Amino acid sequence: MTNCIEIHGLRKSYGSFALNDIHLTLPGGAIMGLIGENGAGKTTTIKCMLGLIRRDGGEIALLGRDILTQDREAKRDIGVVLDECFFHNSLRPRDIGSILAPFFPTWDDGLYRSYLDKFSLPAGQPVKEFSRGMKMKLSLAAALAHRPKLLILDEATAGLDPVVRDEILEEFLAFVCDEDHAILLSSHITGDLEKVADYITYLHQGEVVLSGAKDDILERYGRVGCTAGQLAALPREELVRVRRGQFGCEALVADRAAFRRRHPELPVDRVTLDDIMVFVGRGEQA
Repeated sequence: MTNCIEIHGLRKSYGSFALNDIHLTLPGGAIMGLIGENGAGKTTTIKCMLGLIRRDGGEIALLGRDILTQDREAKRDIGVVLDECFFHNSLRPRDIGSILAPFFPTWDDGLYRSYLDKFSLPAGQPVKEFSRGMKMKLSLAAALAHRPKLLILDEATAGLDPVVRDEILEEFLAFVCDEDHAILLSSHITGDLEKVADYITYLHQGEVVLSGAKDDILERYGRVGCTAGQLAALPREELVRVRRGQFGCEALVADRAAFRRRHPELPVDRVTLDDIMVFVGRGEQA
């Protein structure tokens, strides 16, 4: 089966910021969470993938097609939802269906209307009267109505209440039940990604610092609590990042089980994706 996303050596420079040698692979039937601090390069990566900005180097293939040489074919099977609804406030959902249908040969108006019903979106109400959650569900309904194989979502669940987010996450899981489908989901809400993502790619200052199966990452990495003296005695090569505080120190380790065997006197806790981001973003090199 062809990977739904393949990125090799992606580079893009803006002078003060640069994406540097980004590699990313997403197989079918899976969800990848793309995480990173503001300004880490997540949106730039997505824009390069969609051909919205021109990359300086590297290769990008979506659904087996090069995004530069096979632009029309590649985008035909992709659904996109961004952090802001791009439909004009005066439009109504039924207007949006009529506008989009001619652009997509696979547009299914019956499917679109079924999503409107499922998401409780009134077809005759203007977008300006919708809440943020309703706008995001409308964007998702439009993205799914032409039966894409790949969804690319940039902060699509940001600012939504837990009930709406849970409803949308269920749709994502249903979408990837088909092994020809996949989702790239950029999000700051790492708790959502821990629920639904199969893979995680972490961008930091324009570089991939971590990429792999989510369950493997959360199982392997650990957080060690210790005193300054205990930290100083630990081998540097066993530590990914360290944080020193007024009341003690802590370290991020990449192999929790092995560290526990070597240092049974020190507690090693499981980590969350947030924990890893805080260590990398605010911690020091060991």
